[in-house]
Amino acid sequence: MTMNWQPAASMATLRERARLIATVRDFFAARDIWEVETPVLGQGGSTDVHLVSLSTLARTDKGQRKLWLQTSPEFHMKRLLAADSGPIFQLAKSFRDGEVGSRHNIEFTMLEWYRPGFSLAQMVEETTALVEHVLPRSPGPVVHYRYRELFHTHLEVDPFTTSLDVLRSLAAERGSMPAQALSDEGRDTCLDLLMGMVIEPHLGQQELSVVVDYPASQAALAKRHQDADGEWVASRFELYLNGIELANGYDELTNAQEQRQRFDDDNAERRRLGLPEVDVDTQLLAALEQGMPASSGVALGMDRLIQRALGKSRLEEVLAFSTANC
Repeated sequence: MTMNWQPAASMATLRERARLIATVRDFFAARDIWEVETPVLGQGGSTDVHLVSLSTLARTDKGQRKLWLQTSPEFHMKRLLAADSGPIFQLAKSFRDGEVGSRHNIEFTMLEWYRPGFSLAQMVEETTALVEHVLPRSPGPVVHYRYRELFHTHLEVDPFTTSLDVLRSLAAERGSMPAQALSDEGRDTCLDLLMGMVIEPHLGQQELSVVVDYPASQAALAKRHQDADGEWVASRFELYLNGIELANGYDELTNAQEQRQRFDDDNAERRRLGLPEVDVDTQLLAALEQGMPASSGVALGMDRLIQRALGKSRLEEVLAFSTANC
């Protein structure tokens, strides 16, 4: 039987990948942000209903335990912050089941960093500086958008006030899906579909695009605040280039009680949707209870950034071995 054992990327591309990763490390070294390593296995996974965590049964000194492959290094890195690490970054292998395609791979490299004392605006500035540092040419000026205005411009609806029935109908129409497929889906699922199918392709075509003021229900592990219209929104941003999300930044939630409630709410929604529950990372909650400094953090898809820098059409073209041929 003939096996496809060859690497997915060429040797020339893999050398360029190594060079670009070294460039990233130089960027953080110049800013006195030190590199850390944390486990890819954890006692909890991501409860986010839009992510599918992978788990494994492991034999430990406490008997057989379920451990979770991390969807990002966030939980462990926040435990380091709570232990007074100061500013840190990591290039971490992360895992999200079912994410396969031209922009996705089940196993991927996440660049994540945290800055105690930094505002979200400072993190936007640093993130754009990093992307411009890595790319072979500057993508042009940075343009800022509010989530709400993007929906007004491209879909003529208000993401905060339009009825769920209308959003379901619009998501089915613009996503070329049968309406019945969305009959049980919630507001955020419909908004995510519309964002991905209709709005994202327009972002970052001639410049870096920063989107802020997402709905408060999409805060995940970020704080929330009231915007200029008095609407509660997530204290986070996303950075886009060529219609692709590169980075996701948070003004990090440090309240253990609120974080526990969000995890519980996620699992309740999972039960409603018939999805398996995910073990909550109680170690993270313990760290937050002890006290994590006010911080902002960013998660950036390193493989996607390399893909953009090298002008490749598919993510697998910048990986030594993709999920398809690992």
